[in-house]
Amino acid sequence: MPKKFLQKIVPSHTRIRSIKALHVLGDWIYDGNLWHINRYSASMAFFVGLFVAFIPIPGQTLIAAILAVLLRCNLPLSVGLVFLTNPVTMPPLFYMAYKIGALLIDVPVAATEFEINTRWLRNSLGGIWRPFLLGCLICGLFFGSVGYVIVNQLWRWRVARQWQARKRERAARALNDLD
Repeated sequence: MPKKFLQKIVPSHTRIRSIKALHVLGDWIYDGNLWHINRYSASMAFFVGLFVAFIPIPGQTLIAAILAVLLRCNLPLSVGLVFLTNPVTMPPLFYMAYKIGALLIDVPVAATEFEINTRWLRNSLGGIWRPFLLGCLICGLFFGSVGYVIVNQLWRWRVARQWQARKRERAARALNDLD
């Protein structure tokens, strides 16, 4: 996991303490795991961010922030990953979720033309909400879990690689000292 890259984009502890607007929230906002990047906080932040990205309601960033606080994982990473679903990516991702939900509950996929207006929502959403919400839940759990496992394994792989490199360096130094 590119820890140094993530540390560059995440504000430092002193920078967070200097933001006066955060003082209103109390001391819990300064919890180390909310801002620190370690294997647990990064992998759990990927789970939270990707899971919440598939929740089809406004306020996803607030939900991700609350879950990050409750699960004590990296807050900026959790909130940032929610933006996977944005106005460009939302239609194909939510359509995929709807198709998965329809497949799972054995409902034929509705052949409706998508329009962005309240009349379409009133007329069409009533027939597709069950498979849509089920698909969103399944996709959120699946992609969140995949993100968690990938980040966790990449982190472990990198640490093991660093240990091996240090072991080789120590062995090389020991050989040089014998000469």
